[in-house]
Amino acid sequence: MGTLLKTDLSSEELLAVIFDYMAKITGETRLENVLVYMANMGRELIVADRCTVWLIDEAKQEVYTTVAHGVREIRIPAGTGLVGHAIASGEPIIIEDAYLDPRHNPDNDRKTGYVSKSIITIPFRNNDGTVIGAYQAINKMTETAKFTSKDMELLSLAASYAGKSLESVMLHQEIVDTQREIIATMGEIGEMRSKETGNHVKRVAEYSYVLALALGLSPKEAELLRTVSPMHDIGKVGIPDAVLNKPGKLTDEEYEIIKSHTRIGRQLLKGSRRELLRAASIVAEQHHEKWDGGGYPNGLKGEEIHVYGRITAVADVFDALSAERVYKAAWPLERIERLFREERGKHFDPAVVDAFFAKLPQLLDIRERLTDKG
Repeated sequence: MGTLLKTDLSSEELLAVIFDYMAKITGETRLENVLVYMANMGRELIVADRCTVWLIDEAKQEVYTTVAHGVREIRIPAGTGLVGHAIASGEPIIIEDAYLDPRHNPDNDRKTGYVSKSIITIPFRNNDGTVIGAYQAINKMTETAKFTSKDMELLSLAASYAGKSLESVMLHQEIVDTQREIIATMGEIGEMRSKETGNHVKRVAEYSYVLALALGLSPKEAELLRTVSPMHDIGKVGIPDAVLNKPGKLTDEEYEIIKSHTRIGRQLLKGSRRELLRAASIVAEQHHEKWDGGGYPNGLKGEEIHVYGRITAVADVFDALSAERVYKAAWPLERIERLFREERGKHFDPAVVDAFFAKLPQLLDIRERLTDKG
């Protein structure tokens, strides 16, 4: 145990930790990353073994953490445990021995085998002064093994700054989540009009994500494509039912009307300053372009086609061929594989086709998991 003992940070070290983490937090827009930075900053500032960032779930009347050193997500009823009491009262709590305090909930210690001793819990507030969560640091790692009033001041400082930054990130996340929900719903509406299923757009989204990562796109870009790909056929909302759902062969004129769904989709989405909707407009317009220039609506060729359009083209065709519809049977896998080999460098980007074959087992797992029922 002696080898684990540490000393409190000097003033210079404290400033270095604060400035380092404040810069990271200020420049971050992903909620999970901000929470990790907050937990790490709290642990380093006051030389704790573990630090947890708790948030409030109003709907479920719980407090929870997705970032806790050494454990996975924890949820407890609001108002319970030390953290629940601190959040409810809005006042910090500092104790030397958790097991001598009736407010301490030992359940998590029993599950993990960890022994909580000294604990400090600091509520943090948003810009309106409302408590939105709490810091909780466990087990002081210095020789005294006790948190002090100075530790409370340092963690309160961190909580004051981080709480306000956290609120702006949470608001940003709420906006992004709302956009994603709208995009997914609109995508399903588009498919419903053409007698497709909501699972079609979900499968295309998952296929696109896997292919994007296989092509070397960043996780952020791959996630963006997964979010917007359900909008690839949103332009179908502007196609008359008589054409969209015609059971027999389309006339040349009717086919031109069907093809216009790409331009309609772009028209619906273009002009937005939002990254999600800009990406969705690209997918809606370009997913029927072909690598050899023979696609529509603009006859783009090769890398003139945005990578989002090239990826979605493969994902969309794979799902369309895999699915049984009233007007056709599902293709067997061997026939689908043969088509992709034949169309490599013609309809499809060769690199995306190569990624398709490399990740085919994963794509088949997705197809099975999101199969159309009934």
